Amino acid sequence: MTKILVIDDERPILEMLKLSLSSEGYDVLTAENGEKALEIFKEQCPQLVLTDIKMPGIDGIEVLKRIKTLNKEVEVIVITGHGDMDTAIAALQHGASDFVTKPLRDEVLMVSLERAKKKLAMCEQLKDYTDNLEKKVEECKLGLRQAQDELVKTERLASIGETVSGLAHYIKNIMTGLGGGIYMVHTGMTKEKPDMMEEGWAMFQHNIERVSDLVLDLLRYAKQTAPQRGSCRLNEIVPEVMRIFKEEAGVHKVKLSMDLDPDLKEADIEYDGMRRALVNLISNAIDACIYDVDLSKKWEVVVKTRIRTGADHGKTIHITVTDNGCGMTDEVKGQLFQRFFTTKPGRGIGLGLLVTQKVVYEHGGEILLDSIAGQGTTVSLLLSVT
Repeated sequence: MTKILVIDDERPILEMLKLSLSSEGYDVLTAENGEKALEIFKEQCPQLVLTDIKMPGIDGIEVLKRIKTLNKEVEVIVITGHGDMDTAIAALQHGASDFVTKPLRDEVLMVSLERAKKKLAMCEQLKDYTDNLEKKVEECKLGLRQAQDELVKTERLASIGETVSGLAHYIKNIMTGLGGGIYMVHTGMTKEKPDMMEEGWAMFQHNIERVSDLVLDLLRYAKQTAPQRGSCRLNEIVPEVMRIFKEEAGVHKVKLSMDLDPDLKEADIEYDGMRRALVNLISNAIDACIYDVDLSKKWEVVVKTRIRTGADHGKTIHITVTDNGCGMTDEVKGQLFQRFFTTKPGRGIGLGLLVTQKVVYEHGGEILLDSIAGQGTTVSLLLSVT
């Protein structure tokens, strides 16, 4: 049953309207003045209001304005004197849905009320549509996020599946190296040849390191959790990683250099992830020198750190690893960050750069690469810091 508030200062008209509207199925509330009407409206919250314009105290226009302030969706029909078009227009300007003139005719009033009820029904339907639409949009967004997550997982699993044969071949090479090292150690012991034992032990250690690096890269690439950030000093991580490669670089006559920015203090980054990224980049840079066909070069790998302040006063850490080794062609550069692509068949499975890229992206950073075939490569890591 539709609730309607009828307001008129003339009691006979009020009684007549109550009787007429009740017979049409309305739940009728009545008020003889504007003050009482507003009290009833606040308590009963009717959907329809029928009010006379000219009343002592608060007139119909003021009642209309106050009701619209309380609830703009309520439909208000005003009653005006015959020919009083200025008042009717003023009422419409303040949000009245319609007006009827005195003397009131039932059929005209009922038509006006039906129009008002239809507007209420349309507004309610529109509200339902809007609420349902927002719900559907949220459901679609959730479904899309889930689909994207599943796609990422599926692509990662597909990538791992595609490289199983390469991984098996790489592990086989490691096992061959381990077997060779063990054989040389055993033979050296049997024949009492210390040099042979030392060489075999070095082979064994080198291949154990290859196993460790492989496992760490696979775990890092498959890891789904956010980076475990903490206060770290990059200028301490760099020399620590450089020491790992000191012996290998020396054997192959590759000079290792550092250029560390003294203004770069502590940064909120993940120590393990950044250390792993640097290990991969420096290892690749040394390999680029070792397998360079231009033997006239004095090979060098340089690691630089810088702290930059942008125009927006935001700070960015720049880490660059530069080598003057063999460089890359445009074709190789185009495939470099694809699934398990490697330029070192049998000696790697292409995880290093993918892991490095993943670490940088997890930190909200950017990885850039500049390389010229025959001249060398620079890889830059850009990390935003607060």
